[in-house]
Amino acid sequence: MAASRRRRRTAAVAATVAAIALTAGLTTGCAAVDKALDCVQTADAIADSVTDLQQAAENAANDPTQLGESLDSIEQNLGEIGDKTDNADVDKAVGDLEKAVTNVRTAIENGDETPDISPVTDAAGELTKVCTP
Repeated sequence: MAASRRRRRTAAVAATVAAIALTAGLTTGCAAVDKALDCVQTADAIADSVTDLQQAAENAANDPTQLGESLDSIEQNLGEIGDKTDNADVDKAVGDLEKAVTNVRTAIENGDETPDISPVTDAAGELTKVCTP
């Protein structure tokens, strides 16, 4: 089921990227198109990492290291998106997601084997929204 969701999300992101490229190419310069595409691509990578985080949370009893690895992946992608944009809405969404990731990491460090990851998924959804024109 997760693979099916990932395929649908990937298809939706591909359609969004195509629409952005077409629309932005007609109305703005190349630099703006590149930034928009970078934002969408990185948001998609974060969405994949969040999916991995959800799966890791479900399997935490079997392999607790997966949670940390998924959080690391999200943080790495957040660093990339932060470097590629100067949009205030994107910056806020990145900050909210960073805070949510930090809270989950703190919960894990405090011994919570099944932390609430819904703030991470919510913040990732918001990032995806602000990256989509």
